[in-house]
Amino acid sequence: MSSSFRMHAERTPNPESIKWVLSQPVAPDGVSASFKEPVGADVSPLAARIFTVDGVVGVFFAGNFITATKREDVEWTDIVDSLAEAIKGFVTSKESPLGPSYDDRAAHPQGDVVERIRKVLEDEIRPAVAMDGGDVIFAGFENGVVEVYLQGACAGCPGASATLRFGIEARLREEIPEVTSVVSV
Repeated sequence: MSSSFRMHAERTPNPESIKWVLSQPVAPDGVSASFKEPVGADVSPLAARIFTVDGVVGVFFAGNFITATKREDVEWTDIVDSLAEAIKGFVTSKESPLGPSYDDRAAHPQGDVVERIRKVLEDEIRPAVAMDGGDVIFAGFENGVVEVYLQGACAGCPGASATLRFGIEARLREEIPEVTSVVSV
């Protein structure tokens, strides 16, 4: 780990999630990954390390940040040092955040409406949601309904339904008339 490496924790709208911002990229541009249960290092060396911290139930990373989600019955003060050490250990290891067994569920066939949905999500919505330690990943589109995965701090956030309805759905409906609603899967 270089002497210029730094990281700090930021609160998110979800009280069970903390966003760790690093002074270097965690994942390549445009790449994000979300895990809601422990995985092996063959899937994600980064997530595997973080899940070794007792009480962690979710890991999300993209760009230069990692969002960890804990169980409600665990206090941040009890696990924050272990989380910081797990992240530093990953950075020191110089491993890729994703292993050879990782399967990107976000890859789907493309269509004109789907392309427009993806563009709005990528250009406008994902950067805004990332500021709060989360992500919104396109999952599908059928009969006017856009399906998305809420990841990181967004998963389980008390304000997630408002974000879906008044943020994501409103913007997509404004830009793409074929969209009638947005649901989290």
